[in-house]
Amino acid sequence: MKFSDIQGNEQIKNKLIQTVLDQRVSHAQLFFGAENSSKLALAIAYAQFINCTNRRINGLQSMESVDLTDSCGACPSCVKYQKLAHPDLHFIYPVATTKRVAKKPQSKLFIEDWRKFLLSNDYHAGLQEWYTAIGIENKQGIINADDCNEIITTLSYKSYESEYKVMIIWMVEKLYYAAAPKLLKMLEEPPEKTLFILISDEPDQIINTIISRTLMVKIPETEFIWHGKSEDDENHFLVFRDWMRFCYAARIADLITFTSEISKTGREKEKSFLTYALKTIGYCAAVNYGLPLPATINADENKFICDFAPFIQSDILIKFNTLLNDAIFHIERNAHPSTLFLDLSLKFVRLFKPNFIPL
Repeated sequence: MKFSDIQGNEQIKNKLIQTVLDQRVSHAQLFFGAENSSKLALAIAYAQFINCTNRRINGLQSMESVDLTDSCGACPSCVKYQKLAHPDLHFIYPVATTKRVAKKPQSKLFIEDWRKFLLSNDYHAGLQEWYTAIGIENKQGIINADDCNEIITTLSYKSYESEYKVMIIWMVEKLYYAAAPKLLKMLEEPPEKTLFILISDEPDQIINTIISRTLMVKIPETEFIWHGKSEDDENHFLVFRDWMRFCYAARIADLITFTSEISKTGREKEKSFLTYALKTIGYCAAVNYGLPLPATINADENKFICDFAPFIQSDILIKFNTLLNDAIFHIERNAHPSTLFLDLSLKFVRLFKPNFIPL
């Protein structure tokens, strides 16, 4: 992955490039931002650039200018990086038991799945899509103590062929709390020429002792939607459309059935559904302000959003956003899903029908 392969974020790219040209690469950095930002892609491009043996500036093999610089993409190091198979590039990510890995899951046991997943999605990753790719069903993935031990063991060795050993920890907020102390010492005093890049969608969920040991780099959200329309999104649309219709019509019996069904899907899918709902409400606001919808939205979804948008005016929009964000927060903290979704549904009924009194 070269910097030029990533859409937008030119200012961030230039700042990362400058740290290398100035030989001021911080040993532990936290790239954070919204799920559809290019955090992981930028981390891989940054690592590739650091270890490229033939860096280029405007197509020249010269270091006289500090204009847009990039890795060459052709040296042995770049070739291996672009296959995610460089011996000095290491990944840690949330995992759980699957049919194939029935016990003691570790990141290294899923490395082939991880490479295939990233390469097929243009080096971008969404948590729910990753869980689906490895088939952990309704479990919640974590970064466990065994993975932290693996980090310590891996980084204690000398680099194979590059100047820097790079450890990319994706979704570091999923670090199991009991495993955190194993990582802290390594972050504070890493081996020489070791680079940690931590990736996070929600840095507020990372323990402060890890935050304090990193240089934080905010990656802005981009308009580019890397994953297109996933099967989950298609299913989410149908469920969300029915849910909103039930709420608007105050069909309490149907809402109870909806609550029962959605609570069986597992916490990660519940969170994914609520995130989809939040995104769709945002699209309704875009329609109200005359803004175009993304090209990835299909005709049925487009029609529903345009029809639903008049009911999501600014006062209701704020309340919808608050309720959905609160629900996501509580799902992450193991709220009882049936209670949460029924309560949320009734609050939506009240937004549409302020004078509604259940029989």
